[in-house]
Amino acid sequence: MIRAAVITVSDRSAAGEREDRGGPVAVEALRGAGYACDDAVVVPDGAWSVEAALRDALAAGARIVVTTGGTGVGPRDLTPEGTEPVLDRHLRGIPEELRRIGAGVAPGGLLSRGLAGVAGRGFVVNLPGSPGAVRDGVGLVLRLAPHVLSQLDGGDHG
Repeated sequence: MIRAAVITVSDRSAAGEREDRGGPVAVEALRGAGYACDDAVVVPDGAWSVEAALRDALAAGARIVVTTGGTGVGPRDLTPEGTEPVLDRHLRGIPEELRRIGAGVAPGGLLSRGLAGVAGRGFVVNLPGSPGAVRDGVGLVLRLAPHVLSQLDGGDHG
């Protein structure tokens, strides 16, 4: 069974001050699609915490890693900065499509700075933190994941 991981990035959720509502949406969708996925790991905002959690998930064998939160323009929204050093190659069309989808719901969707790419044999995507954005975004991830993973394993482009 292919392993997936979800990382929720939120100071308040990490401190126990707010329930993580986005991470469980991603976990449920990944499990529903047949991936082995533990409950979301919650880390505080910040580039270092995101980078460390991503590296841990990939080292543990996750082939799909979805982050939720920390993609906006606030001073602590540093998920992209923590993701950048982990990626070997960007998949720029994915964040473009996620922003397009988000802007169709609310103009603020254009403010997401999330990244997507490959890290070793893993597929990494940053999603915004709201449950609706996670639901919409993980749907795109699930449509693309089989093709991305096949290519990472040496499969054809067909």
